[in-house]
Amino acid sequence: MEELGYVEGKNVAYVSRAADGRIERLPELAVELVRLRVDIILTTGSEATRAAKQATTTVPIVFLGPSYPVEEGLVASFARPGGNITGITLAQSDHVSKQLQLLRDVVPTLADVAVLWNPANPGSNFTLRDLERAAEPMQLTIRAVPVRNPDETEAAVAAIARVRPGALIVLPSPVLFASMQRIGELAIRLRIPSITALKQNVELGFLLTYGADIRDLERQVAGYVEGILKGASPADLPVERPTKFELAVNLKTAKAIGVAIPQAVLLRADEVIQ
Repeated sequence: MEELGYVEGKNVAYVSRAADGRIERLPELAVELVRLRVDIILTTGSEATRAAKQATTTVPIVFLGPSYPVEEGLVASFARPGGNITGITLAQSDHVSKQLQLLRDVVPTLADVAVLWNPANPGSNFTLRDLERAAEPMQLTIRAVPVRNPDETEAAVAAIARVRPGALIVLPSPVLFASMQRIGELAIRLRIPSITALKQNVELGFLLTYGADIRDLERQVAGYVEGILKGASPADLPVERPTKFELAVNLKTAKAIGVAIPQAVLLRADEVIQ
């Protein structure tokens, strides 16, 4: 926003609310923002976007994250969202098969993959569906491990330790954000190759990350906000998909779990942690 000329305290004010992983708090937080008469609500993820949609039909909502906005009922279509909502999708459907292939590249004998996911998130349900579809021709078994709230994280970690899958995928969810380092460390301790979509998690011990370039998407979201502030209607602003994806590799983790990263993977990587 600063790059577009908006400076906090000068010509724009930001009011933020966070549920800290407690998605049941999102509806009340969304209502609070509406009562404060904000000009635009910016949301991250399906849960927050759904809460904002339920709170208002008039305040413009710009989202970053929901991967299946049409199937989740957030917008009417990508080309013409309709209503008061538009934004940028992470489009996990575009890269879950790539995540599976990367794991297979690292472990050619891979047979089963555990998936940490939040069943309360409609988008995660669709992502798990697409993962299972992508896994079938690769003859991979998907072992879904649910985490509906932060209190279930310990049980999920115990389940992974008990099953000891050949690899681990963590689907993005606010209920898991605070536990990502613990999950990354668990995967190292169990010598399990791990992958997730958010690049910053490669710093937390994950072997691989592959997903949309979040910084690029944030700039696009700022463009939506500016357009609406200048009079554009969310109903007429098409939902956009990512055009840039990032692959990161943690060689320190690879050494710790005893796997060799193929040269072809390293050559494609945008970031390699030694």
